[in-house]
Amino acid sequence: MKFSFFKKKSVNTLHTVAFYNLENLFDTADAQHTLDDDFTPNGSKKWTPRRYQKKLQKLAKTISKIGKASTGQPPVLVGVAEVENKTVVQDLLATAPLSDYNYHYIHYDSPDERGIDNALLYNQDNFKVISSEPIALLLYSESGQRDTTRDILYVHGELNGEEVHIFVNHWPSRRNGDQQTGHKRIQAAHTINEYMKGIELQFNDPNYIIMGDFNDGPSSTSVQTLMGNNRLYNPMEKLTTPGRGSANYKRRWSLFDQIIVSHNFLNFEKGTHSFTEANIFDEAFLAENKGKYKGSPRRTYVGRRYVGGFSDHFPVYVQLKLNS
Repeated sequence: MKFSFFKKKSVNTLHTVAFYNLENLFDTADAQHTLDDDFTPNGSKKWTPRRYQKKLQKLAKTISKIGKASTGQPPVLVGVAEVENKTVVQDLLATAPLSDYNYHYIHYDSPDERGIDNALLYNQDNFKVISSEPIALLLYSESGQRDTTRDILYVHGELNGEEVHIFVNHWPSRRNGDQQTGHKRIQAAHTINEYMKGIELQFNDPNYIIMGDFNDGPSSTSVQTLMGNNRLYNPMEKLTTPGRGSANYKRRWSLFDQIIVSHNFLNFEKGTHSFTEANIFDEAFLAENKGKYKGSPRRTYVGRRYVGGFSDHFPVYVQLKLNS
């Protein structure tokens, strides 16, 4: 099911904005200060250069196809999560078919103990970076010790000449349970809300694109906290069904991967972008094709068993029409 405002689409004015959790895109080198030992040739996952190259090829193929059926081109912007460093982002963009396009990237190392970060890939033909920075998510234990996690990536730029403010997120996981970790994701929402207040002191009616793996669904307290200022619109709410999602855990679908936009993407002024549709890129080639997990994302590993898939998440995307 798609949620769409427009029946007719002009191929040359439609642009895709995507988000994809790449599921542990590590290089094969052992980094000294992060917990990446499993993802080395001698580690528990036996993460070899050959397996790394296969994953790069699969991810590059996938990203190049997101939204292409209706736009005729790969996404102009792709937020990604679970990249180890700049090297893996560079290797991904150097892999065909992404290497055929004019992509560049924004990435900062974050304090996450596993060494996984967020990044933004962008087509330089459509997007110009004005500024960028990592936003620290400051979480502390009861003893006052900092709980390190992924930074939020902020990028201010021009999409086809229109200024946009982009946040790429990978909010704290549910590994210790939803109730025990929910406050961390609420703090992430507050962090973005406070940052947007600062933006609004400098810019009148700014355009926001907030994307990521929020580790919470559209109706959760954390995402609703982010939405609470009424400046945002979450088209992913319309895609929430029991039989479909961006990830599947214990045969239950979730839509933790979302792209949220500001209400000014619902206008039709010349020179601006208008939201047209949101969708999950859950093409058959990305999914398990048999067994009890049929239809679920085909991941790279199941436990320690290598299965050679893509990711444990499907990408999500929105499409924006440039009004002329």
